[in-house]
Amino acid sequence: TMMDELAARGGSLDIQRLEDALGIPIVPVVGHRGLGIRQLRECLTAPETWSQPPVLPPSDRSALSAWVDSVMTACHAQKPARHAITERIDRVVVHPVLGSLLFAAVMLTFFQLIFAWATPAMDWINDAVGLASDRVRMILPAGLLADFLTDGLIAGVGSVVVFLPQIVLLFALLYLLEDVGYMARAAFVVDRAMARIGLEGRAFVALLSSFACAVPGIMATRTVPSPRDRLVTILVAPLMTCSARLPVYALLIAAFVPAENVLGPIGLQGLVLFGLYFVAPLVAMTVAAVLRRTLLPGEGMPFILELPSYRVPSLNLWLSQVGGSALAFVRRAGTIILVASVVLWMLLTFPRSTPLPDLDPQAAAAYSLEHSAAGRVGKAIEPVIAPLGFDWKIGVGLLASLAAREVFVSTLAQIYATEDPDASLREAIRTDVNPQTGLRVFTPPTVAALLVFFVFALQCTSTIATMARETNSWRWPAFAFGYMLVLAYGFAWLARTVTAAVI
Repeated sequence: TMMDELAARGGSLDIQRLEDALGIPIVPVVGHRGLGIRQLRECLTAPETWSQPPVLPPSDRSALSAWVDSVMTACHAQKPARHAITERIDRVVVHPVLGSLLFAAVMLTFFQLIFAWATPAMDWINDAVGLASDRVRMILPAGLLADFLTDGLIAGVGSVVVFLPQIVLLFALLYLLEDVGYMARAAFVVDRAMARIGLEGRAFVALLSSFACAVPGIMATRTVPSPRDRLVTILVAPLMTCSARLPVYALLIAAFVPAENVLGPIGLQGLVLFGLYFVAPLVAMTVAAVLRRTLLPGEGMPFILELPSYRVPSLNLWLSQVGGSALAFVRRAGTIILVASVVLWMLLTFPRSTPLPDLDPQAAAAYSLEHSAAGRVGKAIEPVIAPLGFDWKIGVGLLASLAAREVFVSTLAQIYATEDPDASLREAIRTDVNPQTGLRVFTPPTVAALLVFFVFALQCTSTIATMARETNSWRWPAFAFGYMLVLAYGFAWLARTVTAAVI
């Protein structure tokens, strides 16, 4: 790939000689201009036309460098000239101190923009969801069908779709940093810290992929040559803050963290989000260090990383990447979250109970919820989660989020839509009061505990299934689920205790 850049910088190689040296077809490609794509597809779809068996590299690592040199000599490879601008920029970007400070500044700005730029679009979608619910109630008579469409489908799916602007911004900024060439430098900077715990940079690439979703991140560990390093990376990859956590974080931060600036132009909401994302890799590296020194000891392997030249991203490629990620999120809302919303509505509605006659409509709805199938399950686990400040409603949301983390938001949306159809979810959780104690359910200590719980807990069946497939065992997924649940509960309790003492 990037044959145009090789030629522009004075480099060259003999394609035919390279084919002979490797024993496989070589297709020069310039991806952003579409050059060579057709030939590459034709070659990949007809492997039977490949005339000779491939020449495999030596298994002995000590002989690998000499083999590479022989291949480069055979194809008359001429190195391209150095990229002067890239070298000047890298004096700062990959500097041990300046590079680390720059990385922190880039990430902080990243999360500030996610909140600042996405809010208007989120408000518009939220209004559209509310309008759709109102229209359905105007058209249909009161009853189960109207409740199912408004409290089940619209509230459940709509409460997650509201966060689409933030998801789009998240991937837009990530892909922009990657296409510019910065993310490879970030891997280089972080590799210094990871080397101290015995993990190599390829593990960081897998962990970086897990910020979008742990499933491709875990699959990316196939490039890690050491089996022990790979297993350690798989076990800590779910600790990375995936995009599915963002709707939960965004809901709680927007509802309970003031939209004000601190430290000059830095917004408090973005700062809290940055903190949640920043703590994840720290915890992951700590857990990895413990695993490398206890259950999975071993020596680290050297890491070779190509730092691409800085370049102006291709607009078409960037839009395609962002659009694909946004479409995947919408498709997820239309499948997993839709199915979960239907099941949850049934569990929150049946069995139907007759409320006490002297209750007002809102209290009667709350009574019916508590005596539904989901309400009874939530009440059953409430004593276990009460030390964290969680009530049965939060408990139902935590159980439902095992299907997918963002289902937590749709679960709360359905619960509070049933109690008060006219209130937004953000307003509903702000004002919810425990009828037994008369105190608010979502207090600052409870919100802190809930945020921390989602930082650590492994609440994703897709991730668990992928871990089982990649390790060929259910032992390690069970271990990961267990240790993350212990971390989630312990640190959530600590967060609640500290917040209650401070506020």
